[in-house]
Amino acid sequence: MPIAMPIALPAALPAASDEPLAERLTESLGAFEGFVSGKILVWILLGAGLFLTLGTRGVQLRLFTRSLRLVLRSRHQRGSLSSFQAFVIGLGGRVGTGNIAGVALAVTMGGPGALFWMWVVALLGMATSFAESTLAQVFKVRNADGIFRGGPAYYMQRGLALAGRGGIGRAMGVVFALMLIFSYGLIFPMVQSNTIAATLDSSHHVSTTATAIVLMLVTAPILLAGMRFVAKVTEWLVPLMALAYIAVVAVVIIVSLPRVPGVFGDIIAGAFSLRPGLAGVGGGLFATFLNGTKRGLFSNEAGQGSSPNGAATADVAHPVVQGLIQSLGVFIDTIVICTATGLTVLLAAPSIYTPGVEPEWAETTLVQHALADALPGGWVVWFMTFVVATFAYSSVLGYSNFAEVNLSYLGGGRRTGVALRLAMTAATGLGAVVALDLAWVMADVALALMTILNLVAVLWLSRWVFAVLRDYDRQRSDGVAEPAFVAERAGLPADLDGDIWTADKAAARVSSLDEEA
Repeated sequence: MPIAMPIALPAALPAASDEPLAERLTESLGAFEGFVSGKILVWILLGAGLFLTLGTRGVQLRLFTRSLRLVLRSRHQRGSLSSFQAFVIGLGGRVGTGNIAGVALAVTMGGPGALFWMWVVALLGMATSFAESTLAQVFKVRNADGIFRGGPAYYMQRGLALAGRGGIGRAMGVVFALMLIFSYGLIFPMVQSNTIAATLDSSHHVSTTATAIVLMLVTAPILLAGMRFVAKVTEWLVPLMALAYIAVVAVVIIVSLPRVPGVFGDIIAGAFSLRPGLAGVGGGLFATFLNGTKRGLFSNEAGQGSSPNGAATADVAHPVVQGLIQSLGVFIDTIVICTATGLTVLLAAPSIYTPGVEPEWAETTLVQHALADALPGGWVVWFMTFVVATFAYSSVLGYSNFAEVNLSYLGGGRRTGVALRLAMTAATGLGAVVALDLAWVMADVALALMTILNLVAVLWLSRWVFAVLRDYDRQRSDGVAEPAFVAERAGLPADLDGDIWTADKAAARVSSLDEEA
């Protein structure tokens, strides 16, 4: 191996050249990602959400109660996963530490009004999530293991091929799949395990090495058991963690009930700069708007193309069913869980939270301090440890399904699937003990580019979304209680190939529902 010899550099070179290459690259990529996400992607996401809201005639609002009924009565269909399992896989991927630390940072930097803008982008994001999840259902395929596969890579290739853009669609799908496997399959699990390790170290003095070993021991058996077992674990873990967190916040709201109307008044006033002193650390209306929209968009993940990979695994009678169920995930993530976090912080005493004053723990344990202020007792530290650990761990489980779906798209078989699960297990352990700043910022760049690719495809194929929704609405207006999708009768923009949405398969699904009723 040749040995690199040191080279004497001229003294006139700027001091920045003395920085290690990795640090310079991290800074450059971070600046690029910040520009793309903050200056471009936010507006694309908002624009897409507004366009899809108008195009679907506000599907997220007019069919909201139906989406609640659908998720509550979800049944397990033969062969693939149930719609509820697909729902919690997507919700597990959405709900993570950003619902705690991210929201706390948003109301610190943007003031109480940031929470209002999080609500707005969540309502728009529900339409985006509906569209991408419906497309994932329409263009899904059945894998050799009997579980459906689908998502952005699949609808990019299959959908754009029907629009005469097959070459572009395949290229987009391959790029998307590679970036998703890199970010969700390898890097983001490291981010989540790093959060768990840091929480245990700071709150309970547990060594990061011990955390890494335990995480690998509890992750490996679940991931190696396959997608069905991951679905079974998330089926009870995700509702448990969400309900536990919401229950404790409900107690905080009850004990602080006289102050709740004033907090909601601060949220509305701060959103439009109607009252001085509510602007947050960033200062000004734009800072409030930007902090709320960015945290909301990147927390609920609508438009990023991750959750549709889980949505496609469900066996449902009509694609719109899973689209509605997945849109509910955005509501739960932001309107419910992020609001719970925001109210906990805003109800805290001024010594814990004051708009425009950044406490030293703003990005770490602000929520923990706020809970301890409302509900004294040493149990709060243990409870927040549970919340952070389960939120982060459920994300890792969700990521595994997203990555495996895209590995299947690239032609990976059983052996490559096992290799991916082993790699994810190793990454989960590694993330607990090492900080790989460059890898993380590369994953953020990949995520931003993935989102742009996905939104281009969703908007390109929006006619399919509108046609499928019209078919669903038409059947319901005709008195059909459980609409079934038959591609050749749905008035689609083009003939849909494949044997998933044929008349005989639709009859079999309806028969299965009748038997289980």
